[in-house]
Amino acid sequence: MKTRKFTRRQVIATASAGAIGTMINWPFDSFGKSSSAKEKLAILGGEKVHKGTWPEWPVWDKTAEQGIVDMLRTGRWWRGNGEHVEEFEKKYAEMMGARQCVAVASGTTALITALAVMGVDAGDEVLVSPYTFIATYNAIFFHKALPVFIDTDPETFLMNPAKIEARITDRTAAILPVHIYGLPCDMDSINKIAKAHNLKVVEDACQAWLAEYRGKKTGTLADLGCFSFQNSKHIPAGEGGAILGMNGDLLDRCHSYHNCGRAFGNMKPVTGYPYRGGNFRMQQSQALILMSQMKRAEKDNDIRLSNALYLDKKLKEIPGIIPSKPANGATRGVYHLFPFRYQKEKFNNIPKEKFIEALNAEGIPASSGYGKQNKDLLFEEAFNSRGYKRLFSEARLKQWREENHLPGNDQVSDEAVGLYQSILLGSKSDMDDIVNSITKIYENRDALV
Repeated sequence: MKTRKFTRRQVIATASAGAIGTMINWPFDSFGKSSSAKEKLAILGGEKVHKGTWPEWPVWDKTAEQGIVDMLRTGRWWRGNGEHVEEFEKKYAEMMGARQCVAVASGTTALITALAVMGVDAGDEVLVSPYTFIATYNAIFFHKALPVFIDTDPETFLMNPAKIEARITDRTAAILPVHIYGLPCDMDSINKIAKAHNLKVVEDACQAWLAEYRGKKTGTLADLGCFSFQNSKHIPAGEGGAILGMNGDLLDRCHSYHNCGRAFGNMKPVTGYPYRGGNFRMQQSQALILMSQMKRAEKDNDIRLSNALYLDKKLKEIPGIIPSKPANGATRGVYHLFPFRYQKEKFNNIPKEKFIEALNAEGIPASSGYGKQNKDLLFEEAFNSRGYKRLFSEARLKQWREENHLPGNDQVSDEAVGLYQSILLGSKSDMDDIVNSITKIYENRDALV
């Protein structure tokens, strides 16, 4: 019988996790002469691994068109004299297992509204994840409050609960954990600390539609939860957002705040405008698009999860590639990005940027994730403003600067590589191309030095 010879890349892409664990330290020659080690990387002029296309996003549902046209012809374009936003709110609350939903203009305005209803005000401090989109911090700045960073756990990419209590002061009003990339935070630990210190908790679930923690949906695990429906999101409408919760009175107040302060629901009806608020309303057209997009959300998430778990199993067998670890209690991630850490030491110290460039050349679109945003200039711009100088003492701002040392977040920012959510809607063959491409780069790492 003729003996079949395998390259290391072929073995990693096909072997079971148990078998590969015993093989990973074998020399390549143990599989016979490795042809893949001689394959030229695409970035150096070789043939790329993935020759096909990737699923596009967003995906339009043509069956939604007639309903939108009919709505436009009525002239009832805003929620004040239309029914579709309210219909969406009911359906989204039901999908997410929440008591109530308030639809708003964006994820940012959802955060602004939720923090306002939770009583966050000028001069307060809010404990927040540093590894997130900038909108999370901007919502805190909107209320003239101070974002206080809780370092990131490099294994989970999420807020490290063990670092929270050391940052609590007499001005701390709330905790704002971020389920980044649709990966649920350790909410039991966060809620326990919040309860002990009488703090409010608002979930930034803007990337976590249908993610679960101990079987419950994110956005229903704290006082309030906020979502985004921006064009890149799993349930997209160009723009849009939502606030969820289990407390009807809080959601009534959110509705009031997002609608110019008008009393709503169980709030005492009054004349005039006794409450502060803004105009953060969702449009009728957005609601119709969202209800159309919701039809595919659960099926798409099942595909993403299946492919993410497959990649998780395969990629962790490649030296220097470390997929994210679920936080304690997390039962389902939804992967707005599939993140992993790239340790350049295992790749002959090839910079992450060069690794991503090589991966892109193999036909695998990848990005570097969020940077060290806690060092961005907007913080000094805020702290040097008249308002913040009035609200916070020079000593407090000096302390903030001294404590703005986040080694866990620095590590994640330096090592993170992400694959966009629509890539996870590809086939198992597509996932093998991802594994094979990374393995090819590893095998040929000497050529990139």
